[in-house]
Amino acid sequence: MPVLEVNSLLADTAFGGTPGRAAIGLPAAADATESWLRAVALGGVGHYAAARAELHRSRVSATDPVLRSLTHSLEGSLLRQLGWHARAAVADGRAAALVLSAPPASGRAENADTPTRVILESDIARAEAVCDALTGLAADALGTARPELAARLLRRCREWLESHSDELETHSRNPETLWRQRIRLHWVSAETALSAPGAGLIATPESIEAVPGIANPRSESSDPALAHAEIALALAEQGPSARHRVKSRLLLAAASAATGDLDRSRALAAQVDRETREFELLPLRWACAMLRAGIDPESGAAAAASECERLLIFRGGRFRSASDTLARP
Repeated sequence: MPVLEVNSLLADTAFGGTPGRAAIGLPAAADATESWLRAVALGGVGHYAAARAELHRSRVSATDPVLRSLTHSLEGSLLRQLGWHARAAVADGRAAALVLSAPPASGRAENADTPTRVILESDIARAEAVCDALTGLAADALGTARPELAARLLRRCREWLESHSDELETHSRNPETLWRQRIRLHWVSAETALSAPGAGLIATPESIEAVPGIANPRSESSDPALAHAEIALALAEQGPSARHRVKSRLLLAAASAATGDLDRSRALAAQVDRETREFELLPLRWACAMLRAGIDPESGAAAAASECERLLIFRGGRFRSASDTLARP
């Protein structure tokens, strides 16, 4: 069940070039995996109530612990988008518990009459789920003001990727193996560096881990947040997902603003605004408007952010406000 190739309507909407299709209608899910893909796609355009309903259908019918882990990670992501980081950490913790303690499928099936291809796909799916859970927990830690914990979780994810990805890529013969997890690792690394500037929690990458068959992106920046954001965008531009490209560009706009390069930040944010409208990516459009309002208070972006928030609430999103206490995260 690994997302190695965009080869179906639901997968192309969730992780490919047509995320806006989720705003106008998707085919019904035939199984728990397709329900998860529908939930990913619906969450990407901000249809939160519909995404939660689809996620519930996936979870109650899923028997594979890897798929169940992915449903918990997605729940954490949806909560995090709305500011509920403490609740998201509970979901991401469940996701991690389901996959970190389990042995790889190749070890379990060593003497079984199971095709090697099936074993490999199971191991890759587990690798995806482990990385999703760890980067999710790291992002949750940032939202609860614990950048040191986030950095530790990112190191664990990076070590896990380094120890597992070479073998998986070699045997799968697919250079795009774990592409999404690599991008997410750089996203949250950049966010951690932004949250604690000068703390030295995140190292400036010399380059991304080698990816067979594709370019090896590098950043010339000495700023860790900017370097990780640049590499995330370079990887996303080589990948299949429009949503990941747009989010990577938005993160690079934020990192550029943090280094004082407001012209670059404005240009990137303007491009993101156009792309979020084109692809119906309302949550990212809201985040972009918030960034633009901070960069240029006279731009009218604050009103755009308010309008996006109103639409997201209408679609079932409940934003965590300053009045919400830690007792009710």
